[in-house]
Amino acid sequence: MSSIPAAAHVLAPELEVLSLPDVAERLGLPVTRVHQMLRDGHLLAERRDGVLVIPADFIADGGIVKGLAGTITVLRDSGFSTDEILRWLFAEDDTLPGSPIEALRGDRGREVKRRAQAMAF
Repeated sequence: MSSIPAAAHVLAPELEVLSLPDVAERLGLPVTRVHQMLRDGHLLAERRDGVLVIPADFIADGGIVKGLAGTITVLRDSGFSTDEILRWLFAEDDTLPGSPIEALRGDRGREVKRRAQAMAF
């Protein structure tokens, strides 16, 4: 069993995901660094057919989407599991509009982090 935390297959099957070597290539990092980012909670993965994958939406412009790691930390510190965090990040929210990950990608990280903090209470 891997020491890297991962969700069960919780996201929509049509959601584009990347293998860890593909993420490493896009980030210009060794795959071991991607493993460390997962262990440190800077990224989240899910296991599909026994393989760890990361949502492609977590990567933008050769880096991790701004505000993602902080949002993950806030939710994890509030007791949310990896499964719950992934579901929340990709859940449609008409008040954003879109999903929290879309808002992060659209440079609306403050609002996403505020909502994550509000969920903690």
